[in-house]
Amino acid sequence: MHTRFGTFQEVLYYDGQQESIALVMGQVAQGQDIFCRLHSQCLAAHLFNSLECDCREQMALAQSLIEQHGCGLVIWLNQEGRGHGHLALMRSRAPQAQGWSQTEAYRRLGYTADARQYTSAAAILRDLGVRSIRLLTNNPQKVEGLQAAGIPIAGTQPLAVDPGTNARLRRRYAEKRQQGHRIPSEYT
Repeated sequence: MHTRFGTFQEVLYYDGQQESIALVMGQVAQGQDIFCRLHSQCLAAHLFNSLECDCREQMALAQSLIEQHGCGLVIWLNQEGRGHGHLALMRSRAPQAQGWSQTEAYRRLGYTADARQYTSAAAILRDLGVRSIRLLTNNPQKVEGLQAAGIPIAGTQPLAVDPGTNARLRRRYAEKRQQGHRIPSEYT
């Protein structure tokens, strides 16, 4: 697949219920410290250019870093709305408009704060023969999930985007910092 950030090999995985995609640049088999981004689907950002999150920008940053490094992969996971689906995300907007965080909105609607899982990503990394990764993320839950699945993580690299005057993104970042995400305090 030819992208703005170079050419990636697209590898489709299907676990019997959901599809996942690995976008691979360079030789990752038997590689160590391979740049890796786990990226959950986000229709609002990727298709509709939403300003309420930084998903689109994080994907671009990850692909750019992989291109600069000449090797790495993005694993695209079908986990819209923190794993609850797009309907849950849409339903959470009303409580958020009343001042609740996204996490609290999900809980008030009867969902868990975050239902994403990373076992399929771990299986993809094993299938591709990756020995260890440098995870491109702000999220400590991704690190914990992959380590629990037996994936060695050599380190992480945050992907924070300067929100500028975007008050919605600043509020989202403040919530994420409270959850332990590695986001600079000046972005909140």
